[in-house]
Amino acid sequence: MKTLFTTALISTALLVPAFAQQAPQAPPTTSAFLRNMYNGNKNNITRSADKVPEDLYGLRPGPQEEVRTFGQHLAHVANYNFLWCSQAKGEKNPNAGINFEATLKAKADILKVLADSFAHCDPVYAGLNDENGAQVVEIQQESGRVVRNTRMALLMLNVVHNNEIYGNLITTMRIKSIVPPSSEPRPAR
Repeated sequence: MKTLFTTALISTALLVPAFAQQAPQAPPTTSAFLRNMYNGNKNNITRSADKVPEDLYGLRPGPQEEVRTFGQHLAHVANYNFLWCSQAKGEKNPNAGINFEATLKAKADILKVLADSFAHCDPVYAGLNDENGAQVVEIQQESGRVVRNTRMALLMLNVVHNNEIYGNLITTMRIKSIVPPSSEPRPAR
């Protein structure tokens, strides 16, 4: 018993300094928070796009023609991912002048452009840090007016916009009793 106690005491004494030597965790950053928000939102949108059958891509949640269909919402996300991530990169939009909402109808075509748009944005968010996020970029608005804001603000706008569109996707999914990805049960740990 005395040997067991001594062994436990020595083991504990050796473990305490080992835990104390662990590197302190880096403080949270705004850029890391935004990157996590983007990745979570991207996951929800792409999983929704995969989950909904093609015959529901033309469904709108009411009779109003001005309300986007499920597929048009996804194409709208692609339009703005390309636009705003290009502006955050300081590059020309590779799809300038193309309105995916008006031109794409098939699920496969919409899934492709949606995936391409997220692939276009991925390096922007991956390379984002608080320093380059504070850099001022020019943002071309639909009216043609150019405004200046920080790269971080532009990328926040993209995340908030996509989250708003995800809310619209949820409405269409719920109408057809499809559980949205963000409401699916979490796996047990």
